[in-house]
Amino acid sequence: MSARTHTRPLPAPRGGVDIRLPWWALALPALAFVALLTLLLNPADAHAATAEPGITHLIERAQRLMAR
Repeated sequence: MSARTHTRPLPAPRGGVDIRLPWWALALPALAFVALLTLLLNPADAHAATAEPGITHLIERAQRLMAR
């Protein structure tokens, strides 16, 4: 009686992990970033702010540079 030979399993692909994210996994953080950036750009809506923050000046300069 002959013994059965065991075949080796196929090797795992070496290409890396293929992960597919749903559309909202990228859209929600982007939406939150835009909402927070909008709050920074319009400090008049922030009632607790007494003086204009320095980040607003930086963003205004960046907008002027992009508008050129």
